[in-house]
Amino acid sequence: MDVLVCAAQVPFMRGGLEMLVDNLVAALRAEGHRAEAVRMPAAWDRERLLDAALAWRMVPLDADVVIATNFPSYFARHPRKVLWLAHQHRAAYDGIDQPWSDLGGDERGIELQRQLTEWDTRAIGEASPRYTIGRVVSERLATYCGLDSEPLHHPPPLADRLLTGPFGDYVVGVNRLEANKRPDLVVGGMVAARSGVRGVVAGTGSMAGVLEKAIETGGAGDRVELAGFVADDDLVPLLADALAVVYAPYDEDYGYVTLQAFLAGKPVVTTTDAGGVLDWVDDGVTGFVVEPTAEAIGAALDRLAGDPGLAARMGAAGRARAVALDWPAVVATLLGAR
Repeated sequence: MDVLVCAAQVPFMRGGLEMLVDNLVAALRAEGHRAEAVRMPAAWDRERLLDAALAWRMVPLDADVVIATNFPSYFARHPRKVLWLAHQHRAAYDGIDQPWSDLGGDERGIELQRQLTEWDTRAIGEASPRYTIGRVVSERLATYCGLDSEPLHHPPPLADRLLTGPFGDYVVGVNRLEANKRPDLVVGGMVAARSGVRGVVAGTGSMAGVLEKAIETGGAGDRVELAGFVADDDLVPLLADALAVVYAPYDEDYGYVTLQAFLAGKPVVTTTDAGGVLDWVDDGVTGFVVEPTAEAIGAALDRLAGDPGLAARMGAAGRARAVALDWPAVVATLLGAR
């Protein structure tokens, strides 16, 4: 079939959504379909929030099937529109009035939320079938728009390249250094660890300066490193030789880092409010789920540092879960073949 994968993108930004779209297009092609990604620029600030939604309504999409993935790409019109939702505009839903959202409890913010909810419900309701990338996204869609959907899990980026290796003397955090990913909690946990375990944080973002200061203030400059951007060729061995991975975002939709850690055979230390990460990390089985404090994370890291055998058992359990995910099953489900 001819399949168009639709996605909105802020220019000059690349993250998990962009990787998801690229991997889906590749998987569709591998299964014999002719597939292309259709991307349109979007702006998330509230004064321009609905502009791209209107634009998607007018775009001609000549294909057998259209797969919409995120806000506002699901405003696309097509007689066979399938939804595989990565996210709506969270700043207008559970993110309203949060520090990272420009939608507050003022009259304008509330009215825009009402309007967006109405539009979303109509546009997403046009899609059949409706899938999401995970439980958290499905629950959010049901809560705010009253629409049902089915979680459809998929492998993370680098799934075919990640390797298992020895359990070294360092733990890894892979994060965008932005507030909703809580890299300060990851760094704080590394600083709070008393076992001497080293920490490496891979990622870039606006909080880099704050994190550098926290490391310096905590006296951990000799063992906690902000590595900045880490290329895929370097990330693979970094994960392979780590003791564990620390991942503590707030109410994450899915959490690629979790599955990447599992495919590298490493346990994950996360928090009780990490959202979709908790669909994969079982406390004491595939990692540790602790309270969202630096002290609790540090204690979990110390426990793993003192018992590499426990880390190995947890990592093996996580890997057994992650290897079951595959792209052909995702393609077959989205296109109605199973």
